[in-house]
Amino acid sequence: MSAATPLEIESLEELAERLAEKSLAGLTVQGLTITADLSRIKVKDAVFIGCTFPSLAAEAALVRRGAHVVPVADWVPYPTHPSRLYTAADLTAGFAESGFAGMYDSRVYHHFVAEGGPNAGVREALAQRLHDHGIDNALHDALAEIEPRRRIGIMGGHAEVRGSDAYRMAAAIGRELGGHGRLVITGGGPGVMEAANLGSYLAAHPVAALDEAIGRLAAEPDFHAHDPYTKTALHVLAEFPAADPWAGGLSVPTWLYGHEPANVFAGQIAKYFSNAIREDVILKAARGGIVFAPGRAGTVQEVFQAATKTYYATDGESGPFVFLGVEFWTEVLPVTGLLRTLLHGAALADLVHITDDVDEALSILCAP
Repeated sequence: MSAATPLEIESLEELAERLAEKSLAGLTVQGLTITADLSRIKVKDAVFIGCTFPSLAAEAALVRRGAHVVPVADWVPYPTHPSRLYTAADLTAGFAESGFAGMYDSRVYHHFVAEGGPNAGVREALAQRLHDHGIDNALHDALAEIEPRRRIGIMGGHAEVRGSDAYRMAAAIGRELGGHGRLVITGGGPGVMEAANLGSYLAAHPVAALDEAIGRLAAEPDFHAHDPYTKTALHVLAEFPAADPWAGGLSVPTWLYGHEPANVFAGQIAKYFSNAIREDVILKAARGGIVFAPGRAGTVQEVFQAATKTYYATDGESGPFVFLGVEFWTEVLPVTGLLRTLLHGAALADLVHITDDVDEALSILCAP
């Protein structure tokens, strides 16, 4: 059982340990298929969330004996209380047989849209909230043993095409951060986000491998061409397998933007229905600093959302803000002057850095 979550049971191995002790009293069991006979196990005040049981009778018996059961919403195509984060294999399951439209990620997105998207009815909205709560819990557990200062966010435009200068720069930063033991965190979409996770994924490989991978990906640069875009990415994954489950870092995509393929290069994927929760989660997790590559409305929103957290210290100490692209951030979208003025009031203006130099950015982010 995890020392960080001693009252939670999220795997069959943890469940077996507790069953050997003959008690689940006061514990929370999450997202498991339970086949064991619990009739002789203490279950007073145990909570079973999103679990499946051999029968309704077995479920009812637990309630009669003092347990609490939050049932599975079996009318939706996704788990209503996932006990772990997603992986690329989870999201792309079914692609080999049915293409992009038939893989798990797309099936959930089509269901989301059919049910009203962010304006779903009460049944669907409840199922989505249960799912997102499960992802919250799984992400909290996953990040518990990673120092906050080693978690670096990389934000930027989703429309940056594979192989562009900005794409290559984000990939280079992702690779170097991964090589320095930093966890790269992105919003999980295409463009700069894919590049950063790709670089981190290949951090243990020679730099030539990153150049080769980008060259292969650039043959299918348009994410609107879903099938070839995804197929090429999966080929790169297969060609450069990773033994570390965190290779590629963390991504936090959303089904609100499910028409954009979630990139497959993050080792762990915390996918949400709620975009508002997802954006807050990214910035809360990235306490070691944030890289802002050129982007538009979404990126600018993230700049000032991050600044608000830093100004009020709502999530603890903040790392530096590194803006890549001096001309873009001082002339095209000159937000850095306003940001420094805002943070000056909290004596934090020195957190803001603007540079065109990848090495300078890395020295700021990886400072002792």
